[in-house]
Amino acid sequence: MDTSGFLQYLTIQPSYRGQIVHIEHIPAREASYAELDKPLVSELQDCLNEHGLLPLYTHQAEAINYARQGRNVMVSTFSASGKTLCYNIPVLESILTERRSRALYLFPTKALAQDQLRSLRELFCPGLFDVADFATFDGDTPQAERAEIRKRARVVLTNPDMLHVGILPNHQSWSQLLRHLRYVVVDEAHIYRGVFGSHVACVIRRLRRLCQLYGSNPQFICCSATIANPGEHTERLVGLPFEVVDNDGSPHGSKEFVLWNPPLIDEARSVRRSPNSEATGLFTELVSHNIRSLAFARTRRLTELIYNYSRQRLAETSPAVTKQIKPYRAGYLPQERRQIEQELFSGQLLGVVATTALELGIDIGDLEATVLTGYPGSIASAWQQAGRSGRGRGKSLSFLIALDNPLDQYFMRHPDFFFQKSFENALVNPSNPYILKAHLLCAAWELPLNSGDEDFFGSALSQERGELERQGVLRERSGRWYLSPAIAYPAQSINIRSTSGENFAIIDTSTDSLLETVEASFAFSQIHPGAIYLHQGESYIITRLDLANRTAYAEPTTVAYYTQAKEITDLHILRMTGEKSYGQVKVYLGEVEVTTTVVGFKRKAQFTEEVIGEEPLDLPPQHFPTVALWFDLPPGVISRLVEAQLDFAGGLHATEHAAI
Repeated sequence: MDTSGFLQYLTIQPSYRGQIVHIEHIPAREASYAELDKPLVSELQDCLNEHGLLPLYTHQAEAINYARQGRNVMVSTFSASGKTLCYNIPVLESILTERRSRALYLFPTKALAQDQLRSLRELFCPGLFDVADFATFDGDTPQAERAEIRKRARVVLTNPDMLHVGILPNHQSWSQLLRHLRYVVVDEAHIYRGVFGSHVACVIRRLRRLCQLYGSNPQFICCSATIANPGEHTERLVGLPFEVVDNDGSPHGSKEFVLWNPPLIDEARSVRRSPNSEATGLFTELVSHNIRSLAFARTRRLTELIYNYSRQRLAETSPAVTKQIKPYRAGYLPQERRQIEQELFSGQLLGVVATTALELGIDIGDLEATVLTGYPGSIASAWQQAGRSGRGRGKSLSFLIALDNPLDQYFMRHPDFFFQKSFENALVNPSNPYILKAHLLCAAWELPLNSGDEDFFGSALSQERGELERQGVLRERSGRWYLSPAIAYPAQSINIRSTSGENFAIIDTSTDSLLETVEASFAFSQIHPGAIYLHQGESYIITRLDLANRTAYAEPTTVAYYTQAKEITDLHILRMTGEKSYGQVKVYLGEVEVTTTVVGFKRKAQFTEEVIGEEPLDLPPQHFPTVALWFDLPPGVISRLVEAQLDFAGGLHATEHAAI
């Protein structure tokens, strides 16, 4: 790919108005290889040789050596560095040499598990293993196949959600796996941070606790994108000591990373051209030049909009290419997602517009360009998305299109801050009382709690267990704590990813079939009556929302607008739990209730995004409790800002970004 030639071509287009503000050249890197401390078993060695996977890169050899020594390993290297061999080789070697050995692979998405299943079977079946030795077990697994997987599979690929709600509460059915569990693989470990990561940390502790019950003590191999604190993060996530491998020995081609700022269309008001239009322009130019590309959008709606805009533009300039692009996001039915993944991997598609669902390591073949519509919120995430192109040794391109907000615009003016800033820390807190108490109930359902469980849940165990005992949901008997008979299957009521546990179904009234599902917390803003819902580029109007049955009814339509919900969020302080003074500022911590009400929606014209109409809505408010931090402004601040002619609301917005 001639990256310089393509960038030069962009600068002579009629739509170009100086959008390229910086080009960072990332040089190519040669591979570094290393030998294992002792040779692999011959069958595995021959298989890897046959598929061109040897010799091993330095980080692969280091990780495998640690694993063979019985240590837990954290591999933190860049995209496309061959991390899967760091866990597949030790796992498969143990299965070949230990007849009853089992392994459990955890991935944050079903798509990743399916991708790894395909890779395992293509590389190692039928030569070394039987197809039934590897199996995914998730919400899409047919009921008829589940018993056979429990019985026969030697490597089970799943996600933390299914481990939490399906495997651990039914551990008696999984006794063979748990009794002989040799390795647990946690891939994309950087995804497990914040509230979700803290939930997953508790799920992993429940797994380790049940392994002890069945007499096993599995090793953990974790893989992550580059983060600032790989050792600390994985030790807090799993609760065990780890060896860190972060000396990346994989090769990569050179990359031009372009910062692209949409041009001003109203200098007086500092209004810039829509980043969605800019993304459409770049994406369509790339695929028109036969450059395999992936465009990232921050929301489901924007994914569909950019795809729609791209399809319409290509219909005018390169009609044959319109069938070679597709959108990809969460919410699609499993068979739709699998088909798009396969078409992208096989080269049938030239381009895909996606949410962060494709940021993770699904093997989608060699892409040459990525387009990031807006800074994704972290340096690590930005490099993950950019790293989806240039996975081979050829040249690649990445574009970061700035949104019209202070942070994105700061990067455009100070590119060194983006390219020289270190990666962020990934943070989890498995001792968070709200999260820990929920998982202690799950653990008590699986096996009565005892004083030895502090080895898994830490010193916070006794305090939170005592609180649950005072609430009457745990009962102590002979030094063991049992779940109250009034509570049945607690895992089912805990969604480890979000505050709402249920989905709304969208029914296509033209075929009377399920179109897709939407998480309940987003439902009112996306599938309210009158909403235009986009699915694979096709427009549907929501004609009715049945709240009682959590079902929306959608009718195919052809319109030149999309809709945007209008929300009001109110925050009510329930209880203050702490306060401190810093200079003239008082800072508070407390329990709050957040209430969000969708009060109406706007109709916005496609391409121009002009508001062409508004309508009110009458939907019930949604509430959720949480913990908040807030502060008072020092006396006289507002009047001083007014005197200095500074923007008070803008200052608050900047403070929000600084706090995040």
